[in-house]
Amino acid sequence: MSQTQPDTAATFDATVQRTASSRKRWTATDLGLIAVFAALVAASAIVPGIPVGALGVPITLVTLTVMLSGLVLGAGRGFAAVGLYVLLGFAGLPIFSGGRSGLGILATPSAGYIIAFPLAAAATGYLAGVVIRRTVKFRALWLFAAAMVSSIVVIHALGILGMMVNAKLDFTKALLADLPFVPGDVLKNVLAVIIAMAIHKAFPDVLVRRVK
Repeated sequence: MSQTQPDTAATFDATVQRTASSRKRWTATDLGLIAVFAALVAASAIVPGIPVGALGVPITLVTLTVMLSGLVLGAGRGFAAVGLYVLLGFAGLPIFSGGRSGLGILATPSAGYIIAFPLAAAATGYLAGVVIRRTVKFRALWLFAAAMVSSIVVIHALGILGMMVNAKLDFTKALLADLPFVPGDVLKNVLAVIIAMAIHKAFPDVLVRRVK
């Protein structure tokens, strides 16, 4: 009996470790979702943007699909999906707004926003995981808050920094150039949350299983 109990405990511990390890690995479904959402972000960039201000940084639907990627896929897969989109654009595919592509985009006023997209998807995904795991009431409101925090702290902050570096603007001018994007992001984040809530309702384990 004394020998059997340790053996049973060891077997149980090994099983738990294997299960935890398997949850950390991406499955074929995960890779498929990453590819689908990368394509979704690229497709949203095809829709003509609205240039804003003298710098011509456009308002596009990309931020909507970036936030949606994080809200649906979580931090890791959201980062991978949007990161794949950005890498393909850097590699030469004309999938940035206005059909732009290549590393030359890093010298434009839009550079900060593009660099921020994968980071924003990861931040939104992390916060969405916390919301899905811990809340039931007012979940949509919390998801909207997660998207807005990520938009302001990551996308707008790096966007302002990019304009300061590449357009040689001081902070105040860069901030004023960024402000017209905020109302649109509010509306896009509302839409992203509505879509994400519908997806979570239809496929309740799409994100939950990643944060259990």
